[in-house]
Amino acid sequence: MPPTTALLVIDMQNTTVAMAHRAAETVAAIARLSERARAAGVPVVTVRQHDAGMVPGTEGWRVVPELAPREGEPVVDKTTPDGFLGTDLDAVLTARGVTEVIVTGFATEVCVDTTARQALSRGYDLVVVADGHTTSVRTGADTDLVPADRSIAQYNAVYRTIGWPGRRIRVRAAADVDFGAPEGARDVRPA
Repeated sequence: MPPTTALLVIDMQNTTVAMAHRAAETVAAIARLSERARAAGVPVVTVRQHDAGMVPGTEGWRVVPELAPREGEPVVDKTTPDGFLGTDLDAVLTARGVTEVIVTGFATEVCVDTTARQALSRGYDLVVVADGHTTSVRTGADTDLVPADRSIAQYNAVYRTIGWPGRRIRVRAAADVDFGAPEGARDVRPA
């Protein structure tokens, strides 16, 4: 039976996008992917961070305009890096019969990775959008952090090779995500 897919857009809020590496390119890739998902009838689920730095109702907390959820689309608010912990994300996906999530957003090594792994643990197949997730810009003071491009590439490589019993895991460039056929029908890997 082909998977029922949902697109997750994680933490693409004004505060996070303002500090994101390749912000414009990542927003554009996710925006194009979101439009294609909507045209194919695939649900787009916005996952939004709420914490001391991103207080609901403030400008920094709002999703960037290019990725703002459409009326009637599900929005899940979270307070941890895990989009499932203490939220209704699992219920939202289950109610729509979703068996596979396509993951995009900020930050690669924190909220995107945590939510992706939790999706796998909860029984969902996974597609990581190689050019649809990003991390923070690195400064000279960030000597303990891997450079942003390398961090993104590393996580894409991890998800290309990680095994999870009973789950399908793929990494795709946004342009290669095919909403018209079961995702597993194509095996195109981004460079």
